Amino acid sequence: QVQLVESGGGSVQAGGSLRLSCAASGIAYRSVCLGWFRQAPGKEREAVATISSGGVTSYKDSMKGRVTISRANTQETLYLQMNSLKPEDTAMYYCAAGFAFACYSGSSTDFRYWGRGTQVTVSS
Repeated sequence: QVQLVESGGGSVQAGGSLRLSCAASGIAYRSVCLGWFRQAPGKEREAVATISSGGVTSYKDSMKGRVTISRANTQETLYLQMNSLKPEDTAMYYCAAGFAFACYSGSSTDFRYWGRGTQVTVSS
């Protein structure tokens, strides 16, 4: 059974930092595309960052330079380091895994497995 469990969310002031983690199990971790998505109330889910099995990364334009996605294949853990957080970054953040194509499309519909999310709240 595939499980993706996020942690590391919380409440911070604007300009602060958070590091999200996603522990994976039951999946061929080294060979999948991994991603972080977020969804704010009343808005659609959107991709924040993805990382391929080979370590190629892609970022949402508005977050480039502020976030870094990384994967630890030995620990089967995905990370998202977020700096200079803004109130508009407030959302539920989800970890997701999919086959290689998911990293080409970046579309949430191409990610097969999802965690339950971790809340990030940024106050001004």
